[in-house]
Amino acid sequence: MNSEEFRKAAHSAVDEIIDYFDTVQDRRVVSNVEPGYLRKLLPPGPPVEGERWGDIQKDIEAKIMPGLTHWQSPNFMAFYPANTTYPSMLGELYSAAFTAPAFNWLCSPAVTELETIVLDWLAQLLHLPDCFLSEGKGGGVIQGSASETIVTVMVAARERYLSQSCEGLEGKEKEEKLCCIRGRLIALGSEQSHSSTAKAALITGVRYKSIPTRMEDDLALTGNDVRIALVECAREGLEPFYLTTTLGTTGTCATDHFYEIAEVFRNANISTRIWVHVDAAYAGAALILDEYRHIANHFAAFDSFNMNMHKWLLTNFDASCLYVRTRAHLTSALSITPSYLRNPFSDSGLVTDYRDWQIPLGRRFRALKIWFVLRTYGVNGLKAHIWRHIVMGEKFAAWVREREDLWQIVTPPAFALTVITIALPGQLKCTLPDGMTEPRVTEGVANSNTLPSTNEENRDRTNALTKTIYESINAGGEIFLTSSVVKGIYSIRVVSANEKADEGHLRSAFEILVNTAEMVLSKSKADI
Repeated sequence: MNSEEFRKAAHSAVDEIIDYFDTVQDRRVVSNVEPGYLRKLLPPGPPVEGERWGDIQKDIEAKIMPGLTHWQSPNFMAFYPANTTYPSMLGELYSAAFTAPAFNWLCSPAVTELETIVLDWLAQLLHLPDCFLSEGKGGGVIQGSASETIVTVMVAARERYLSQSCEGLEGKEKEEKLCCIRGRLIALGSEQSHSSTAKAALITGVRYKSIPTRMEDDLALTGNDVRIALVECAREGLEPFYLTTTLGTTGTCATDHFYEIAEVFRNANISTRIWVHVDAAYAGAALILDEYRHIANHFAAFDSFNMNMHKWLLTNFDASCLYVRTRAHLTSALSITPSYLRNPFSDSGLVTDYRDWQIPLGRRFRALKIWFVLRTYGVNGLKAHIWRHIVMGEKFAAWVREREDLWQIVTPPAFALTVITIALPGQLKCTLPDGMTEPRVTEGVANSNTLPSTNEENRDRTNALTKTIYESINAGGEIFLTSSVVKGIYSIRVVSANEKADEGHLRSAFEILVNTAEMVLSKSKADI
């Protein structure tokens, strides 16, 4: 393909992408193909002779589109969002044109320097403490995902802990102590933490402890929970070296009690520092709003923070932004410099080599798309985007409360997510400990004054009915939702945080939920 052929093909591809975005809401959200569908449509090997672009492009609609789940559809209300926008796509296009592995500054100075600059911009936008800025001892780096980030910081946490534990020792004495400590290392996370923390522990070769949470605390990890876990570890002869805390848990978008957790570690009699990471993959985007900026004040006591631009902040996957308070802890754990990577600029210590901030060597020019998005939308545009979805989420929760004959809210709605389960006639409700009578917002969470009944006699029935409703809705294909099990309660998660989504789409989803619930309940009564 020469330059003129590329020009023509690119114009055609862009036109098709625009048409796709303009009509995506009309497509079935979830693909309904059977496993292995694509192998039946493609030849057993590549063509011997090259094909024309026009023939290749036809297969996008004919063969690829049927197997896509449309995350950009306003009717996609599952998992958490994975937004993309035109400015972000343009960043990817330029990145592809400028392709370089960019493992050190010399590979392409602009790749490294723009990443440092835009991540400082983002840190300020998120109201992160100054200790996470590159001007001091900290700084940011773009990773592939929040899961990759957790593996990376857990490696750094392990090496820092081992180094501090063996400080002053040399030779055989140091080796023996290292071997002894390694077998006792344990990483901590709450039972609501993303599974990536347990997976990171598996990868780094350490044990993992899941700390229980309670409905009374809205499933948040509290300071007392951490204190108890530390005592249990000490009693079992284990040495905690790492903890994941969460702003916006996957199941219910709970917010851990950061101040309490920070106080526990400030007052704990621990000779070796435990690394505390804040996983804010989705909900961290809300920190750009003044209403939630106070949450970030507590992060100065912690070692690292991560949020994904590719979830709620209009930037396509992958753009996971990791911040560390002390970058030397990352580089000392991950830096290996063979002779073929040495150069005067790196040796001078005056430049950043991001290969030492991550597990892979090479990296893409991901800062471009973040730069394009920040400049195109501006601070006010990004704030409006996040706030609109939070308001929509509060409206959805209000609609649910108006139909308490059908639905119950399982945990307090937060950051545009509402978690619901079916309500049976006469089902009991439990007042929260503080006796609230009106919904209110605290730490990004709109608190409800009721919790689903824990009556075990009804639990199996409500779980079965909720599952049937959920499966019926997704089978219909008009909208896409995901389910979760919260303390034994089968629940449906509804989150509308897509740029194309508006109140009308969310209202339609609510009506589908109501209509399906009424149909399933009616059939259930008829079967009794």
